[in-house]
Amino acid sequence: MMVISPRTALESRRLIKLAWPLLIAQITQMLMGVSDTIIAGRYSAVDMAAVALGFSISIPIMSFIQGIALAIPPLIARLHGAKSHDDVANATQQAGYLLLLVSIVPFFGAFYASSIVSLFPMEANLAAITADYVHYVFLAFPAFALYQWSRNYCEALGHTKPSMIITVIGLAVNIAGNFLFVYGGFGIEAMGGAGCGVATALVFVAMAIATLVYITLAPRLRRYQLFVHWHKPHWRTISQTFRLGLPIAMTVLFEVTLFAVIALLLAPFGANIVAAHQIALNFSALMFMFPLSMGMAISIRVSYRLGQHRIRQARVAVKSAVIIGLSVACLTATFTLLAKGLIISLYTSNEAVFAISSQLLIYAALFQFSDAIQVISANALRGYKDTSAMFYITFCAYWLIGLPIGVVLGRTDWLSSQPMAADGFWIGIIAGLTSAAIMLGYRLYIVQKRLESNPA
Repeated sequence: MMVISPRTALESRRLIKLAWPLLIAQITQMLMGVSDTIIAGRYSAVDMAAVALGFSISIPIMSFIQGIALAIPPLIARLHGAKSHDDVANATQQAGYLLLLVSIVPFFGAFYASSIVSLFPMEANLAAITADYVHYVFLAFPAFALYQWSRNYCEALGHTKPSMIITVIGLAVNIAGNFLFVYGGFGIEAMGGAGCGVATALVFVAMAIATLVYITLAPRLRRYQLFVHWHKPHWRTISQTFRLGLPIAMTVLFEVTLFAVIALLLAPFGANIVAAHQIALNFSALMFMFPLSMGMAISIRVSYRLGQHRIRQARVAVKSAVIIGLSVACLTATFTLLAKGLIISLYTSNEAVFAISSQLLIYAALFQFSDAIQVISANALRGYKDTSAMFYITFCAYWLIGLPIGVVLGRTDWLSSQPMAADGFWIGIIAGLTSAAIMLGYRLYIVQKRLESNPA
């Protein structure tokens, strides 16, 4: 029986307090995509396809902006821990200038949406709806950047509940906006799938405004005086923030694009296999929200402890996060195995898809352990401001180990009598995530040892 020390128990309680609102916020954010798909799908299959394609075009840019914004918690939480309250506003504003610059490029891209969509061959009707969706979403990227900026500022200071509440508000706006703009009403003409783009843009604006209002009114945030005095852009600080955030953004892109590429590589095997892959992937993404929220919490907690110069306590926080992450992985993996029939039935009644999905969910249960370790380790490294190594490790693990193994097993008969299709790719995913977990965990160990031996 494992004995947990009082320090570990204390850190565990604080991590859970930070993480559970982030979990609700992440799940709610996922439900926005589900809302788009369901409401557009009820309008027509073409509109649903257009929304899916438009989202696929938009998500890499959204992920990149979000990745840059994730540099804010390590910076601000460390200042918070050091009680350098006067420096918090300046560091946050410099990050805001950076995010504004990053979001301006896709904003102007909105006026070339048709040209962007034309890079992907598709029917003219489908292309027109997709271009409209992309146009509206791209126009709102500055608002999305503003939301990510203000949200990460709040979370860095330990205020994670507002993110949860505001995301729930965003989901309500999204559902109402979808019905209004997709189907029309109150004098607004029905726009079909393009209406989902308008609703998404309104969600970005609504969440940005709501978070800014909270920052302005919250008594506990007034001491940081974020909006009292505006600091001029300091290009050296902006450059340092970019160098911290770029590896995070690229790491997020590696994972997003990896699964997109796997879906494309599975296409020749037919619709049933692709559908089964998407079911397993969608459910896995939902389960991933648990370790992801713990990872986001540990990034904040490690940065805060380092700001206090409590290096050993930062290590205790990481240990606590790993224990919680693996414990939750045991529960979610067991649930996945025991309830896989029920899970699949929520997605499809097709017997062929059901059989394939049932096998893939076994792989999905297995990789939840390595997934928990890799995401917690990666976020802990963010807290230690060690993001460059994370960038190289994830690239090697996903693209040089996981994907090649998946291609060899899934698309060739080199190691089996025939290509293993989706099974082969999911074995590759497990290999990639396990490699990432081992390498990131070892890198975290090295960083901790180095810091403890040389605290300065």
